[in-house]
Amino acid sequence: MAELSDIKNATIRAEIEEFVTRPEEIARNVALFTRAHERMQAIAAGIIDGDDDLVDKLTTEAIEAGHEALEVMDDGLIAGMGVVGIKFRENFIFVPEVLACARAMKAGMKHIEPILSASGVEPIATVIMGTVKGDLHDIGKNLCIMMLRGSGFEVIDLGVDTSADAFIDAIETHGAPIVGMSALLTTTMPNMGKTIEAFIDAGLREQVLVMVGGAPVTQEFADDMGADGYGKDALACVSLAKQLIEAKRRNAPA
Repeated sequence: MAELSDIKNATIRAEIEEFVTRPEEIARNVALFTRAHERMQAIAAGIIDGDDDLVDKLTTEAIEAGHEALEVMDDGLIAGMGVVGIKFRENFIFVPEVLACARAMKAGMKHIEPILSASGVEPIATVIMGTVKGDLHDIGKNLCIMMLRGSGFEVIDLGVDTSADAFIDAIETHGAPIVGMSALLTTTMPNMGKTIEAFIDAGLREQVLVMVGGAPVTQEFADDMGADGYGKDALACVSLAKQLIEAKRRNAPA
């Protein structure tokens, strides 16, 4: 069984030891980084440090050295953002630090995305994301989008202050099976429910899975409004999207 001491990168070891406290997350991260190539560990450490220039350089070097784009993305970029997500969730870091880490991930992904597109890798599914009507906050949504894209989803970003009609138009245009709605204000949370009601009125509710999130949103609120799932943070958002699409495909008529 992998041990923390088996991870060669000192920054990664220190981050897990200090900031990752849940046993299952410790085990998952130790196993991930133990098997990851040292170059991937260095990329992840650059993400955690929010060093976009370093991540840009290391990602380029890794690809030139023959590492697969998926390996760089999964074991380097996403693995690093996974630790960032945990630190953000537990209030060890705050929005400015997360934005720096997000910029670092974007610096790496600009090298990865063209390779994946050229190779014809099919996305897991299309997800439509937007902050609901009346709400102009988008940091959490943008972090979710970055993690979703990095995990293999195609994401249509509707931005902020998104009306029910805009969500409906996007569903009809892109045929997306999942819609994600975000709200940061308690005053705009009810617009999630109103948007779901609009889906029902438009005859679209049965074809889309709705996931919701945002600082004031709770599982109870998500259940009350009739959402299909609730994600507390960006890590939970990705996990939920995968669960929803897998369940949808399992239950699809043969």
